[in-house]
Amino acid sequence: MLSRVRTILGTLLGAFVGVWVRTLRVRVEIHPGSKAVAERRVLAFFHGQQMALLGARRFGRTAVLVSHSSDGEIQTRVMTWLGLSVVRGSSSRGGAAGLRGIVRSLTSGDDAAFAVDGPRGPFGIPKTGALVAARAARAALLPVASACRAAWVLGRAWDRFEIPLPFSRVTVVVGAPVPVPDADPDTLGAAIHAARRRAQALL
Repeated sequence: MLSRVRTILGTLLGAFVGVWVRTLRVRVEIHPGSKAVAERRVLAFFHGQQMALLGARRFGRTAVLVSHSSDGEIQTRVMTWLGLSVVRGSSSRGGAAGLRGIVRSLTSGDDAAFAVDGPRGPFGIPKTGALVAARAARAALLPVASACRAAWVLGRAWDRFEIPLPFSRVTVVVGAPVPVPDADPDTLGAAIHAARRRAQALL
């Protein structure tokens, strides 16, 4: 019964978010080096910016990693409704299986999107999952960030989750590819922070 409630709630929430993000006025800037990547892209971003990023047009079919928690069941329905492919797992539960699933998605031609500082933070400090997946699938690693002209910010949440106000301006920046062989979490984090500063400047 509880599982069915989560399924219904996730479906309704997905429909609501889908309508909400369609109202946003989104500008996307993609670095020429990232635009030239034809396939196998790992999109790396920080928690808290997911809703704005959902308003951007994606390169192609995109797989996301969602935790095995009860909240993850709701997120799965939301992400599925929004047209994303869901792989279950996180750094705390089922991480190895989840990463294998993401690598399979990448090698089959999908993109993969990672909130790299999850699932519990600390905010803005990447973990290694996106790097591991990019290396295993020989994929390009692209830093991504967004900024909103007007948004509610959940200041007490660890991820400072941003909810763009309807019809607000949003910028999304895809930075230059991070060289995977030489990359480490600090390098990736710096690239995402740079993309965030660029997105804020474009507003």
